[in-house]
Amino acid sequence: MMSERKHWIDNLRWVTVLSVLLYHVIYFFNNKDVFGGVGGFGNGPQYQDLLMYILYPWFMPLLFLLAGVSARYSLGRQSAGKWFRSRTRKLLVPATIGLFVFHWMTGYFNTHVGHTDVLAGVPQPVKFFIWSFSGIGPLWFIQDLWLFSLILLLVRKLQCKRCTAHSSLFGSKYSILFIVSLGILFWLGEQTLIFNPRAESADGLYNLYKPLFYLVPFLLGYFVFWRDDVQEQVAKAWIPLMACAVVSGTALILTTFGQNNTSPQYLASPLNNVYGWFMCLAMIGCFKVRFDCTGRFAAYMTRSSFGIYIVHYLVIASFGYMMKFYTSLMPVVIYLILIDAVFILSPLLYELLRRIPFVRWCVFGEKKNKVSK
Repeated sequence: MMSERKHWIDNLRWVTVLSVLLYHVIYFFNNKDVFGGVGGFGNGPQYQDLLMYILYPWFMPLLFLLAGVSARYSLGRQSAGKWFRSRTRKLLVPATIGLFVFHWMTGYFNTHVGHTDVLAGVPQPVKFFIWSFSGIGPLWFIQDLWLFSLILLLVRKLQCKRCTAHSSLFGSKYSILFIVSLGILFWLGEQTLIFNPRAESADGLYNLYKPLFYLVPFLLGYFVFWRDDVQEQVAKAWIPLMACAVVSGTALILTTFGQNNTSPQYLASPLNNVYGWFMCLAMIGCFKVRFDCTGRFAAYMTRSSFGIYIVHYLVIASFGYMMKFYTSLMPVVIYLILIDAVFILSPLLYELLRRIPFVRWCVFGEKKNKVSK
């Protein structure tokens, strides 16, 4: 059982969430034919899209890995039933009921593709339901996480009797070489994507959720990375791990810039997975060594990053859409305004909504307003 809170895990989680917000600003205006954006600014290269190549291979796997670690600690403090009920309220309620209370507004902008209402002529009540489901956006993350929580309980049930609460998946000792070699599982997970998705099918949706791939880091977090000795091994090697990430990431960008960095072929490539895994390890090690501390801002972000993540895409979709199609602002000005908007308005929107009874339960899965300390 964890004796004291590991602030570096909290800090790594909220910093990664902020990276997701920045990524989505760039993603919204990408010109790489990535699904979900509104298109770029002209046909020439958009060098700001480099951020997509830098961030996408590792930030979501890292969030799932940290979720697996946190699940291990939580299940050491409370019963499985209580933990899963809490997960259901915190994850499933916002990802279902919250769609009809809040995220339908994001769906509105998602259905106005290319400055055109693709639902023109559809009855208004039907439009509302389509907007609601189209507003899932980044909520696929918490839908996956709820599913993985259910799978984890089933896995725990199937564990043999000799497996104690503190047992490990592969043995009692780990070397840094073994930890690095777990990247093979990372790569194998990407091979479960559908490489030639069929039009008018659920193949594209499966490739968005990538459940079999994201299950890998989640289970690795639960079975391996929760251990103090594993965390210490990674921490000791964080500088060479970061060097390997920089080298492999540079090679990846130089050889693939301009490609759709979310296509299954791209994601399953060995170089993408080498870079993604090294970055996950390097970030864990770096934060373990340098950021195992807290303060007022860090404590606030620890409490609030989940809610900020939940609401941020409406800010991007609404402001980004309106500026792209209803203003003649220069692209650099649009980016700067949208970055400011998402980092300022998302926390404000979260603070507003969490103070409204029932709405905070629907949108954030919170039973009552948290009192800031």
